[in-house]
Amino acid sequence: MNYPGKIKKEFKRQVSHSNRGMDLEELINQSNNFYLEENIAVIYKKPTPITIVDASFDSHGRVITKAYFKEPSTLDYNGLYKGKYIDFDAKSTQNKTSFPLSNLHDHQYNHMKSIIEHGGITFLIISMNSNYYLLDGKDIIDFVNSNDRKSIPFSYIEEKGYIIDKKIRPRLDYIKVIDKIYFQGD
Repeated sequence: MNYPGKIKKEFKRQVSHSNRGMDLEELINQSNNFYLEENIAVIYKKPTPITIVDASFDSHGRVITKAYFKEPSTLDYNGLYKGKYIDFDAKSTQNKTSFPLSNLHDHQYNHMKSIIEHGGITFLIISMNSNYYLLDGKDIIDFVNSNDRKSIPFSYIEEKGYIIDKKIRPRLDYIKVIDKIYFQGD
């Protein structure tokens, strides 16, 4: 930028990736509230398990000043829909060509396998290339078992995944996709 007196200054924008998935999570939380209000499904975001080491008090109440994660959490959301247990996670990527498997931790992958083994429904909702995709847990496991890749190509997500409609209510109608995949005969 040029200032008077021929002074030049460069500004570098700080980019933080720490809250990348927060927008997606907010859309899912709003959808879950709609599903609950309309008695369609009971799905909640799981709290992150932490152990508080130190806390103080301010005008707003107790403030956690030091804490650590008790254990790795599984997936972010779980609940019931049409008598079936549902467990899923929200993931966002800026990558346009693939979804990095490093975004899915080993304990989450193993948890998805367990959910499937016990007859539950598990999937990822992936925000990618300006769309929201539901990728079924079985397709994720099949991909990982048959590939040495460190990422799922976008072409695979387009082929196997389902685009989730973004609407006013619910914000992301992922239940409509679940109906299509799991409850076609209902």
